[in-house]
Amino acid sequence: MSFAHTPYDGANQPFTIGVEPLDPRDWIEPDEFLARDLAQKEDVFARARGAAVRLERGTRVAQAEVLGLLAAHLPRRFPQIYRADGTVMEIAPAARRVDLDAAEAPLVTAARLVQEDLCLMRRFETGWRLVAGVVCFPSSWSLGEKIGRDLGAIHAPVPGFAGRMENVATRIFDNIRVGAPLKRVNWSIYNDSQLRHPPGPESAAHFDAVEDALARAHIRVEPQTLTRLPATGDILFTIRVHADPMARLAAHPRGRELASSLRAQLLALSDAQMDYKGLTLSRDKLARALEEIAIGAQRLTSPPAPSGRLSNARPRPCR
Repeated sequence: MSFAHTPYDGANQPFTIGVEPLDPRDWIEPDEFLARDLAQKEDVFARARGAAVRLERGTRVAQAEVLGLLAAHLPRRFPQIYRADGTVMEIAPAARRVDLDAAEAPLVTAARLVQEDLCLMRRFETGWRLVAGVVCFPSSWSLGEKIGRDLGAIHAPVPGFAGRMENVATRIFDNIRVGAPLKRVNWSIYNDSQLRHPPGPESAAHFDAVEDALARAHIRVEPQTLTRLPATGDILFTIRVHADPMARLAAHPRGRELASSLRAQLLALSDAQMDYKGLTLSRDKLARALEEIAIGAQRLTSPPAPSGRLSNARPRPCR
């Protein structure tokens, strides 16, 4: 069992900016769930469009630039998935055709092509502001509360962001070059595999017991990219969501290491950070569940005792 991203492997720590250069070819990452995720986006547009789509006036040119970049990139990078037929983009795995000249907002059309959520950031004298967004799969936040705000206000609930981290983030945005996108990946843990998690009490992870955590916990991993648009100079911020069953770490080639690292990062979170991730009630159960996964993975990878010898080791009790 493999996972697309494992940001809890120890290479980076939570609540750090942690950006790194991104190969422009890997800007968008379709996978085997493309048809499912695009269908879920259509359902969101039908049921909750007002919450998922916010577009300020004066952004249509930048929106069209995003659509144009995607329309050029996708069939070139993924010809087995995307095929341009005049002004229509055919998405083979989803059996879907998207009219690139549709009357709707270009950013919405762009969002219909990919699994990523799309946000546009624009530089003003006061800083970078969120001026347009199509966010179908939020992680316990509201686009309506973030639109029009700058980096500091957007990240005000994030422990430790105000001050130095905000200044670093602003410098990073200011210095992104055309053709040199950046990427970061973060993680949290949720009760289920649902992609759409609007804010609310149900966003907090809660498990009745360690066994419940092992059965239901999903590691929500978000690769995020930052791309400077060459014509407008705005920055496209993409958010991709993966929901990996935590129990499947046991079958991962690095399962013991990854479970141990995730447990260590979980236990190292401050109270404020734990609360922000909605993990306060479940920290101990999750930590014990991850310990069980690490132990199980260790047993699976340990060589058998030599033939003809009996082991004196006592079985470790379940926790």
